[in-house]
Amino acid sequence: MMELTGLAALYIFLLAAFTGYEVISRVPVILHTPLMSGSNFIHGIVLVGAMVALGLAESTLTKTIGFIGVLLAAMNAVGGFIATDRMLEMFKSSKENKRG
Repeated sequence: MMELTGLAALYIFLLAAFTGYEVISRVPVILHTPLMSGSNFIHGIVLVGAMVALGLAESTLTKTIGFIGVLLAAMNAVGGFIATDRMLEMFKSSKENKRG
C-alpha cells in the first residue's frame, strides 16, 4: 500500500475541502435538502473510512483522532437519515399521517 507523506495528505484534504465547498455553494436552495439527503451513502463511506483509519492507528494520538473521526462520521450519517425522514414526512398527506 502506497503511503502518503503528510504534505501530500494535507494537499489532498485541502483540495477535497475546496472542491466540496464550491460544489455545494452552487446548489440552489430548493435542491439542497434533497441533494444532501440523497447522498447519505457518502456519509456511510466516510464512516467506513474512519473505522479503517481507527483500526490502523498505532499511537494514542492517532487512536484518539480516529475515534473522533468515527464519532463525527456516525453523527453525520445519522443526521442525514433524520433529515431525510423529516423531509419525506412533509410530503405525506394528512390521511397517511393519521394512520401511521
